[in-house]
Amino acid sequence: MVLGDLGAEIIKIERPGSGDDTRAWGPPFQGNESIYFMSVNRNKKSICVDFKKEEGLKIIKDLLAKSDVLIENYLPGKLATVGLDYDSLKKDFPRLIYCSISGFGQEGPSSKKAGYDLVASAIGGLMHITGPEGGDPCRVGVAITDITTGLYAHGAIMAAVIERFQTGEGKYIDCSLLSTQVALISHLAASYLNAGMDTGRLGTAHQSIVPYQGFKTNNGYMVVGTGNNRQFQELCKVMGLKELSDDVKFQDNSARVKNRNELLSVLQTRFEEESTEHWLEKFDSCTFPFGPVNSLEAVFEDRQVRYLNLVDEFVHPNAGNVKVVGPAVAYNGQRKLRQTMPSPTIGEHTKQLLSEMLGYSGDKIENLRQLGAIHFD
Repeated sequence: MVLGDLGAEIIKIERPGSGDDTRAWGPPFQGNESIYFMSVNRNKKSICVDFKKEEGLKIIKDLLAKSDVLIENYLPGKLATVGLDYDSLKKDFPRLIYCSISGFGQEGPSSKKAGYDLVASAIGGLMHITGPEGGDPCRVGVAITDITTGLYAHGAIMAAVIERFQTGEGKYIDCSLLSTQVALISHLAASYLNAGMDTGRLGTAHQSIVPYQGFKTNNGYMVVGTGNNRQFQELCKVMGLKELSDDVKFQDNSARVKNRNELLSVLQTRFEEESTEHWLEKFDSCTFPFGPVNSLEAVFEDRQVRYLNLVDEFVHPNAGNVKVVGPAVAYNGQRKLRQTMPSPTIGEHTKQLLSEMLGYSGDKIENLRQLGAIHFD
């Protein structure tokens, strides 16, 4: 999707009949279309091909002859059975950039297992460090491991494209949910690997910075972080707790981490004496970071979110007007790089692509449909 946002022509190969599994992920649906599917499939064209059939496999290879990149997320070894693995293709398509996205990598004891975000986040440690202190492990509210793996793949593909300008050769890229997730635990991984430290779950709190977390107010929740002593002193002053910043037990961050429970107890009591709106107003001119814990409604009413113009809208042939979160990155001040194309209906572009991109005749296309190698309405 990110590559499509940047202007690449994306061809989504789907199974005839059912298509992408996420077309059925709902509710919610809009019309008969999954909102989940529509949220991540803009700027893609859908073609339904059964490449288990010889005629369908020929279509895939004809498309590859005109393509720069192949992205696949089958179980490792599955595509080799039909000759669509990288080793089988690289001789005929030496410039092809081939990106595999799997649950656990292409080789190893777990490589043949199905991988989902939930499982990778559990095995890779994210659920171990997510959730209330002393409570059960929690899943992050969105499929963050899935999403970040896609972002890693996007960066790797772009790097391979740049390298191909220099070498003229393609590249095999191996991305997995597990490798992404282990990379994402970042400084917590380093703390364990070098100091043997396993923080477990701390709710919204931070392992190495205090205070840096959420606090309950008398009508909601907000977050505050102080990354240095000056910011901590400023927080204490504006909250009427200057005695905390004068206390040797809280004089620097190391001391505050050591005595976190005592400090946070005092801060929490003070926060609960006032409303979220009161503290937001009091902190407005302060240098330390802070903000409310927004509901989804409040997110899209936020002045800065509105200013950044983060919502795209398109007209879908079945679902009508559909809103999605648009590109996160602006280039030269422009966030919307081109007209957004709605997520495709299943097989919507099959006939068009075979005709316009591959030059197939109408009779050939109809024959392929009769053979069950392709599908379109």
